Amino acid sequence: MTSLILRTATRYMFPPLLVFSVYLLLRGHHYPGGGFVGGLFAGSAFTLYALAFNVESARKLLRFDPRDITAVGLAVALASGIPALFSGYAFMTGTWWKVPIRPGVVIDVGSPLIFDIGVYLVVLGVLLTLVFSLGEEE
Repeated sequence: MTSLILRTATRYMFPPLLVFSVYLLLRGHHYPGGGFVGGLFAGSAFTLYALAFNVESARKLLRFDPRDITAVGLAVALASGIPALFSGYAFMTGTWWKVPIRPGVVIDVGSPLIFDIGVYLVVLGVLLTLVFSLGEEE
């Protein structure tokens, strides 16, 4: 597509779409959102970029093969269940850790967040594999 308006809008909208996808990922444990919706938003940002420019430039911007992103996401999602085994609980039981950010500031990081990150990567990888494959067909 050669629309100047679409290309300009995409350049301005791409970073906020990615930031909002990370926001949805991080708020998803307690509120609507999470890895699936965040991954869809990130995938839609790259899809918009591929439509405005072309699939090759969207692949360059992504820097990784979408199938590799899917594989890493599956590994992260599976690895999120392992810490429970070391604690004597069943696989995929939620486990939380207190992580100090700076003196006086501590956040809780749990295995559900790690699982959501894995889902985020799987959804992003699968969606972009489909979109890029369709965009490269002749």
